[in-house]
Amino acid sequence: MKADGKGMVGHAGAALLRLADRIPVQANPSDLPEHPDYPRILAVFNQTTGPLRARDVCEALDHELLPKNIEGARAKLKRLVKLGILTEADSGNFTRQHQPSGS
Repeated sequence: MKADGKGMVGHAGAALLRLADRIPVQANPSDLPEHPDYPRILAVFNQTTGPLRARDVCEALDHELLPKNIEGARAKLKRLVKLGILTEADSGNFTRQHQPSGS
């Protein structure tokens, strides 16, 4: 291992990080806004391991791919980011919020 901290994860740590992507998103139903799409959006994230864009979420929810629907999905994703359920990895790419591991 290098003293600068790079490469500190190792093979076992990398495997754990990949497994963390498979842990379902946990959200208390009372934490979610009252709209039927929110639980469905979380279900979409529970079925994937990588980041999703608003367009991907629209497709998964069987919404017509119109600008208004994509923008609506983006607004819901941003709200889930504000609630700490999702994170925006980079502009427009949303992923699950990783829960810190207990010690």
